[in-house]
Amino acid sequence: MRRAVFLDRDGVLNRSVVRDGTPEPPRGRDDVEILPGVPRACAELRAAGFALVVVTNQPEIARGTLTRQAVDAINSVLSASLRLDEIVVCPHDDGDGCDCRKPRPGMLLDAAGRHGIDLEHSYLVGDRWRDIGAGHAAGVKTVFIDRGYDERRPEKPDAVVGDLTEATVWILEDATKTTL
Repeated sequence: MRRAVFLDRDGVLNRSVVRDGTPEPPRGRDDVEILPGVPRACAELRAAGFALVVVTNQPEIARGTLTRQAVDAINSVLSASLRLDEIVVCPHDDGDGCDCRKPRPGMLLDAAGRHGIDLEHSYLVGDRWRDIGAGHAAGVKTVFIDRGYDERRPEKPDAVVGDLTEATVWILEDATKTTL
C-alpha cells in the first residue's frame, strides 16, 4: 500500500480568482498560474514516497459556465508542470447528488482503489471546508490552507497553514512521527 497526498487544485496548486470573497477557477489554460513553492513542495512529497492525486470539484461544467475541454486544458498545464499521479474531476453541482463531489469522499476512495493507497497514512490538502470534509469522510489527515475566503470554515482540520510549502513541512514531520 502507498501513502498519498490528495491535493485540491484551485487555491492549492494554482491561483484562484477571488470574487466577492469566493474563489473561482481559472477560465482556461492561459489563466493558470502555479502558486510559488508548489513545484518544490510536490517534488519533496514525491521524494518522501507519497503519491500525488489531485481531487477537484468543477461544478462550472454542470452549470455550463466552463466546458470539460477547458477544465482538461487547465489540468494538462498542471500535469505538464508537476509530477502528479492523477487528476480526478467531479463535474457535478450540489443538486446532482453524486458521491464524488466534495465533501463526499468518492474521488478519494476511487483513487485509493486505483492506486493502492493506504488512507490511514495519507493526507488531504485543501483551501475550502468541502476539501476538509472529504478528507475526514475518507479517513485521511487534513491540512487546511487558510486563504481567508468569506465562506464557511472547515471543522477540525489536523493543521492550518498558509500555503502548500507549509503544508508539506507539516506532512513530512507528521509522517515521520507516525512511522516511528
